[in-house]
Amino acid sequence: MDTNRILADLRAERDRIDQAISALEAVNSTGQRRAVRPLRRATIRSGRGRMSAAARRKLSRLLKQRWAQGKMGKKGSTKSTPTSRPTHRISAAGRNRIVEATKRRWAEWRKRTKAA
Repeated sequence: MDTNRILADLRAERDRIDQAISALEAVNSTGQRRAVRPLRRATIRSGRGRMSAAARRKLSRLLKQRWAQGKMGKKGSTKSTPTSRPTHRISAAGRNRIVEATKRRWAEWRKRTKAA
């Protein structure tokens, strides 16, 4: 079954019922007309809200001001951050040992692949 067609039929039926209700409410015993409620489609916003250009400028200005004051990025503690330099670094000799071991492994791998 085509669900879009069924939904369209149901919406049309709802509109007809709303019109009948408003016609009956118009002829009430006091003779006063009651306010008709707006249709749902008119009140529902589709999509996400958009920010105006002026609001974006204002927000940008405020954020730049916060960064300038140093309020963002600091959480109140003076401990080292992950971006700070490590206190322990590898020595030149240690790095050379790693380089030599890597070269030996690659040489062994080349020998195995040529033999195969």
